[in-house]
Amino acid sequence: MCPGADNTPNGQANGHPNGNNFHPHDGYTAIETRQNPHPSTRNPYGHNVGVTDFLSNVSRFKIIESTLREGEQFANAFFDTEKKIEIAKALDDFGVDYIELTSPCASEQSRLDCEAICKLGLKAKILTHIRCHMDDARIAVETGVDGVDVVIGTSSYLREHSHGKDMTYITNTAIEVINFVKSKGIEVRFSSEDSFRSDLVDLLSIYSAVDQVGVHRVGIADTVGCASPRQVYELVRVLRGVVHCDIETHFHNDTGCAIANAYCALEAGATHIDTSVLGIGERNGITPLGGLMARMMVQAPDYVKSKYKLEKLKDLEDLVAGAVEVNIPFNNYITGFCAFTHKAGIHAKAILNNPSTYEIINPADFGMTRYVHFASRLTGWNAIKSRAQQLKIEMTDEQYKQCTAKIKALADIRPIAIDDADSIIRAFHNNIKLGTDKPLLDLTEDEKAQLAQKEKELAEEAQANGTVSA
Repeated sequence: MCPGADNTPNGQANGHPNGNNFHPHDGYTAIETRQNPHPSTRNPYGHNVGVTDFLSNVSRFKIIESTLREGEQFANAFFDTEKKIEIAKALDDFGVDYIELTSPCASEQSRLDCEAICKLGLKAKILTHIRCHMDDARIAVETGVDGVDVVIGTSSYLREHSHGKDMTYITNTAIEVINFVKSKGIEVRFSSEDSFRSDLVDLLSIYSAVDQVGVHRVGIADTVGCASPRQVYELVRVLRGVVHCDIETHFHNDTGCAIANAYCALEAGATHIDTSVLGIGERNGITPLGGLMARMMVQAPDYVKSKYKLEKLKDLEDLVAGAVEVNIPFNNYITGFCAFTHKAGIHAKAILNNPSTYEIINPADFGMTRYVHFASRLTGWNAIKSRAQQLKIEMTDEQYKQCTAKIKALADIRPIAIDDADSIIRAFHNNIKLGTDKPLLDLTEDEKAQLAQKEKELAEEAQANGTVSA
C-alpha cells in the first residue's frame, strides 16, 4: 500500500543540520523549491480500502537493532570494545528499542564487551543472542543484559545436519531455558531458525508450547532469505492466531525481500523487526535500518518522526561503514548520494514546482538535501533557470532556453561539470549585457568543431519543429 504525499510542505533542506559538511557532488546543486503541498491521498488499490486492520502493527512497531550481533557476522566486520561502545551509543541516540549483542559464549572478549555495554546505562534494552542450551543461558544472565534471545534450528536441514536434535528435545530444552531466564527477572525470546523451511505443524506446536510458559516473544527467522512477502504475511497471520506473546521477525536479504518482508510481517501482526545498519550481516545481511525507516516513513510518518532521530541516520551509517571499511552505496536508501538527486528535465521542472511530484520522502526529515543535476545533456531550461537565479543571474525565459541549448550541446560531445555549466551561464549572460559574442567556454579545437556542428544541427532542428526542452 503506497499512500500519496504527506500534507506537510516537502521543502528544501539546507545542508546537514547535525554538523556534517554535506556538499553537493560535481554536476549537482541544492535547489530552492516553491512550497506547494500536495494533499494527502489513500491508495485506492489496497486490500480492504478504508478499513484499518486491527492486527497491523505498522504504526506501533519496535526495532531490535542487531548491528552488534548479526552485523558482527559480516565478512568484513571487526569491532573492538571501543568501537562497539561507540556504535551502541549511536544506536541508542537514534532511538532504537533494543540493541542485540553477540553471545557472551562466543569468546571471552564477547562476554567482556557484553558486560561493558550493559554498564553504559543506555535507554535501549540490551539483549544477547544465545543457543537454546542451559550452559549458554547461565552465562548470559550473569552479564547484566535486559533480555536473552534464544534460538535453535527447526528445519529438517538444520535438525539433520547442524545440531541433530528432534522436536521433542527442542521443545523440552526451550521450556527449560525459558523458565530459567524468566526466573532471573529478565526478558526472553524463543526463535526458530530457518522458519520458512520448517514444517508448519512443528513450528506452531513449539511456539504454542513456549507461549504457554510465558515467553515474552517468539521469533520467526528467514535464515536463508527464501521467503516472499506473501509467505511472510500468511505465516505471521497464522501465528498471530496461535500465540498471545509478541512476535519478532528476522529476515535475510539473499533474494532482495528483507525490507518488504519486514513490512508485510508488521501488517500481519508482528511487533518487532530485527535490523542492522546498512543491512550488514551473514552473507547478504538482513533488513537494513535505513531501508526500514524509508518504508515506514511513508506508511507511518508521525510515529517514525516522533520516535527516531532521523537526522542521525547518516552519521550512524557513516560510523558503521567506516568501521567495516565499506562505502555507502550510491543508491542507498535515504543517504546514498543519488537518493534525492533529479536529472531529467521533466523531473527537474516538476520538482521545482512541487517536490512531491517525484519524491515520496522529504529529505529534510532525514537532514538531507535534494539536488538537481543540471550539468548534463538531459537538463531542461527550468533547471538552468533555477541555477542561474542561484547565481543571481536574471534573464528572460527565452534566454534561459537559449542558454540551456548551449549547455546541452556541449554535454552531447563530452561530460561537463558544474563549473562548466556555471561558466556557460555567466558567459552567456555577459554576452547579452555587453552585446558581444565571446566564446562561452575554453575548448580544444576538436571540441570547437564538434560543438559548432552540434549547434548547427540543434538550430536546424529547433527551426523545423519550434520546440525547446522543458
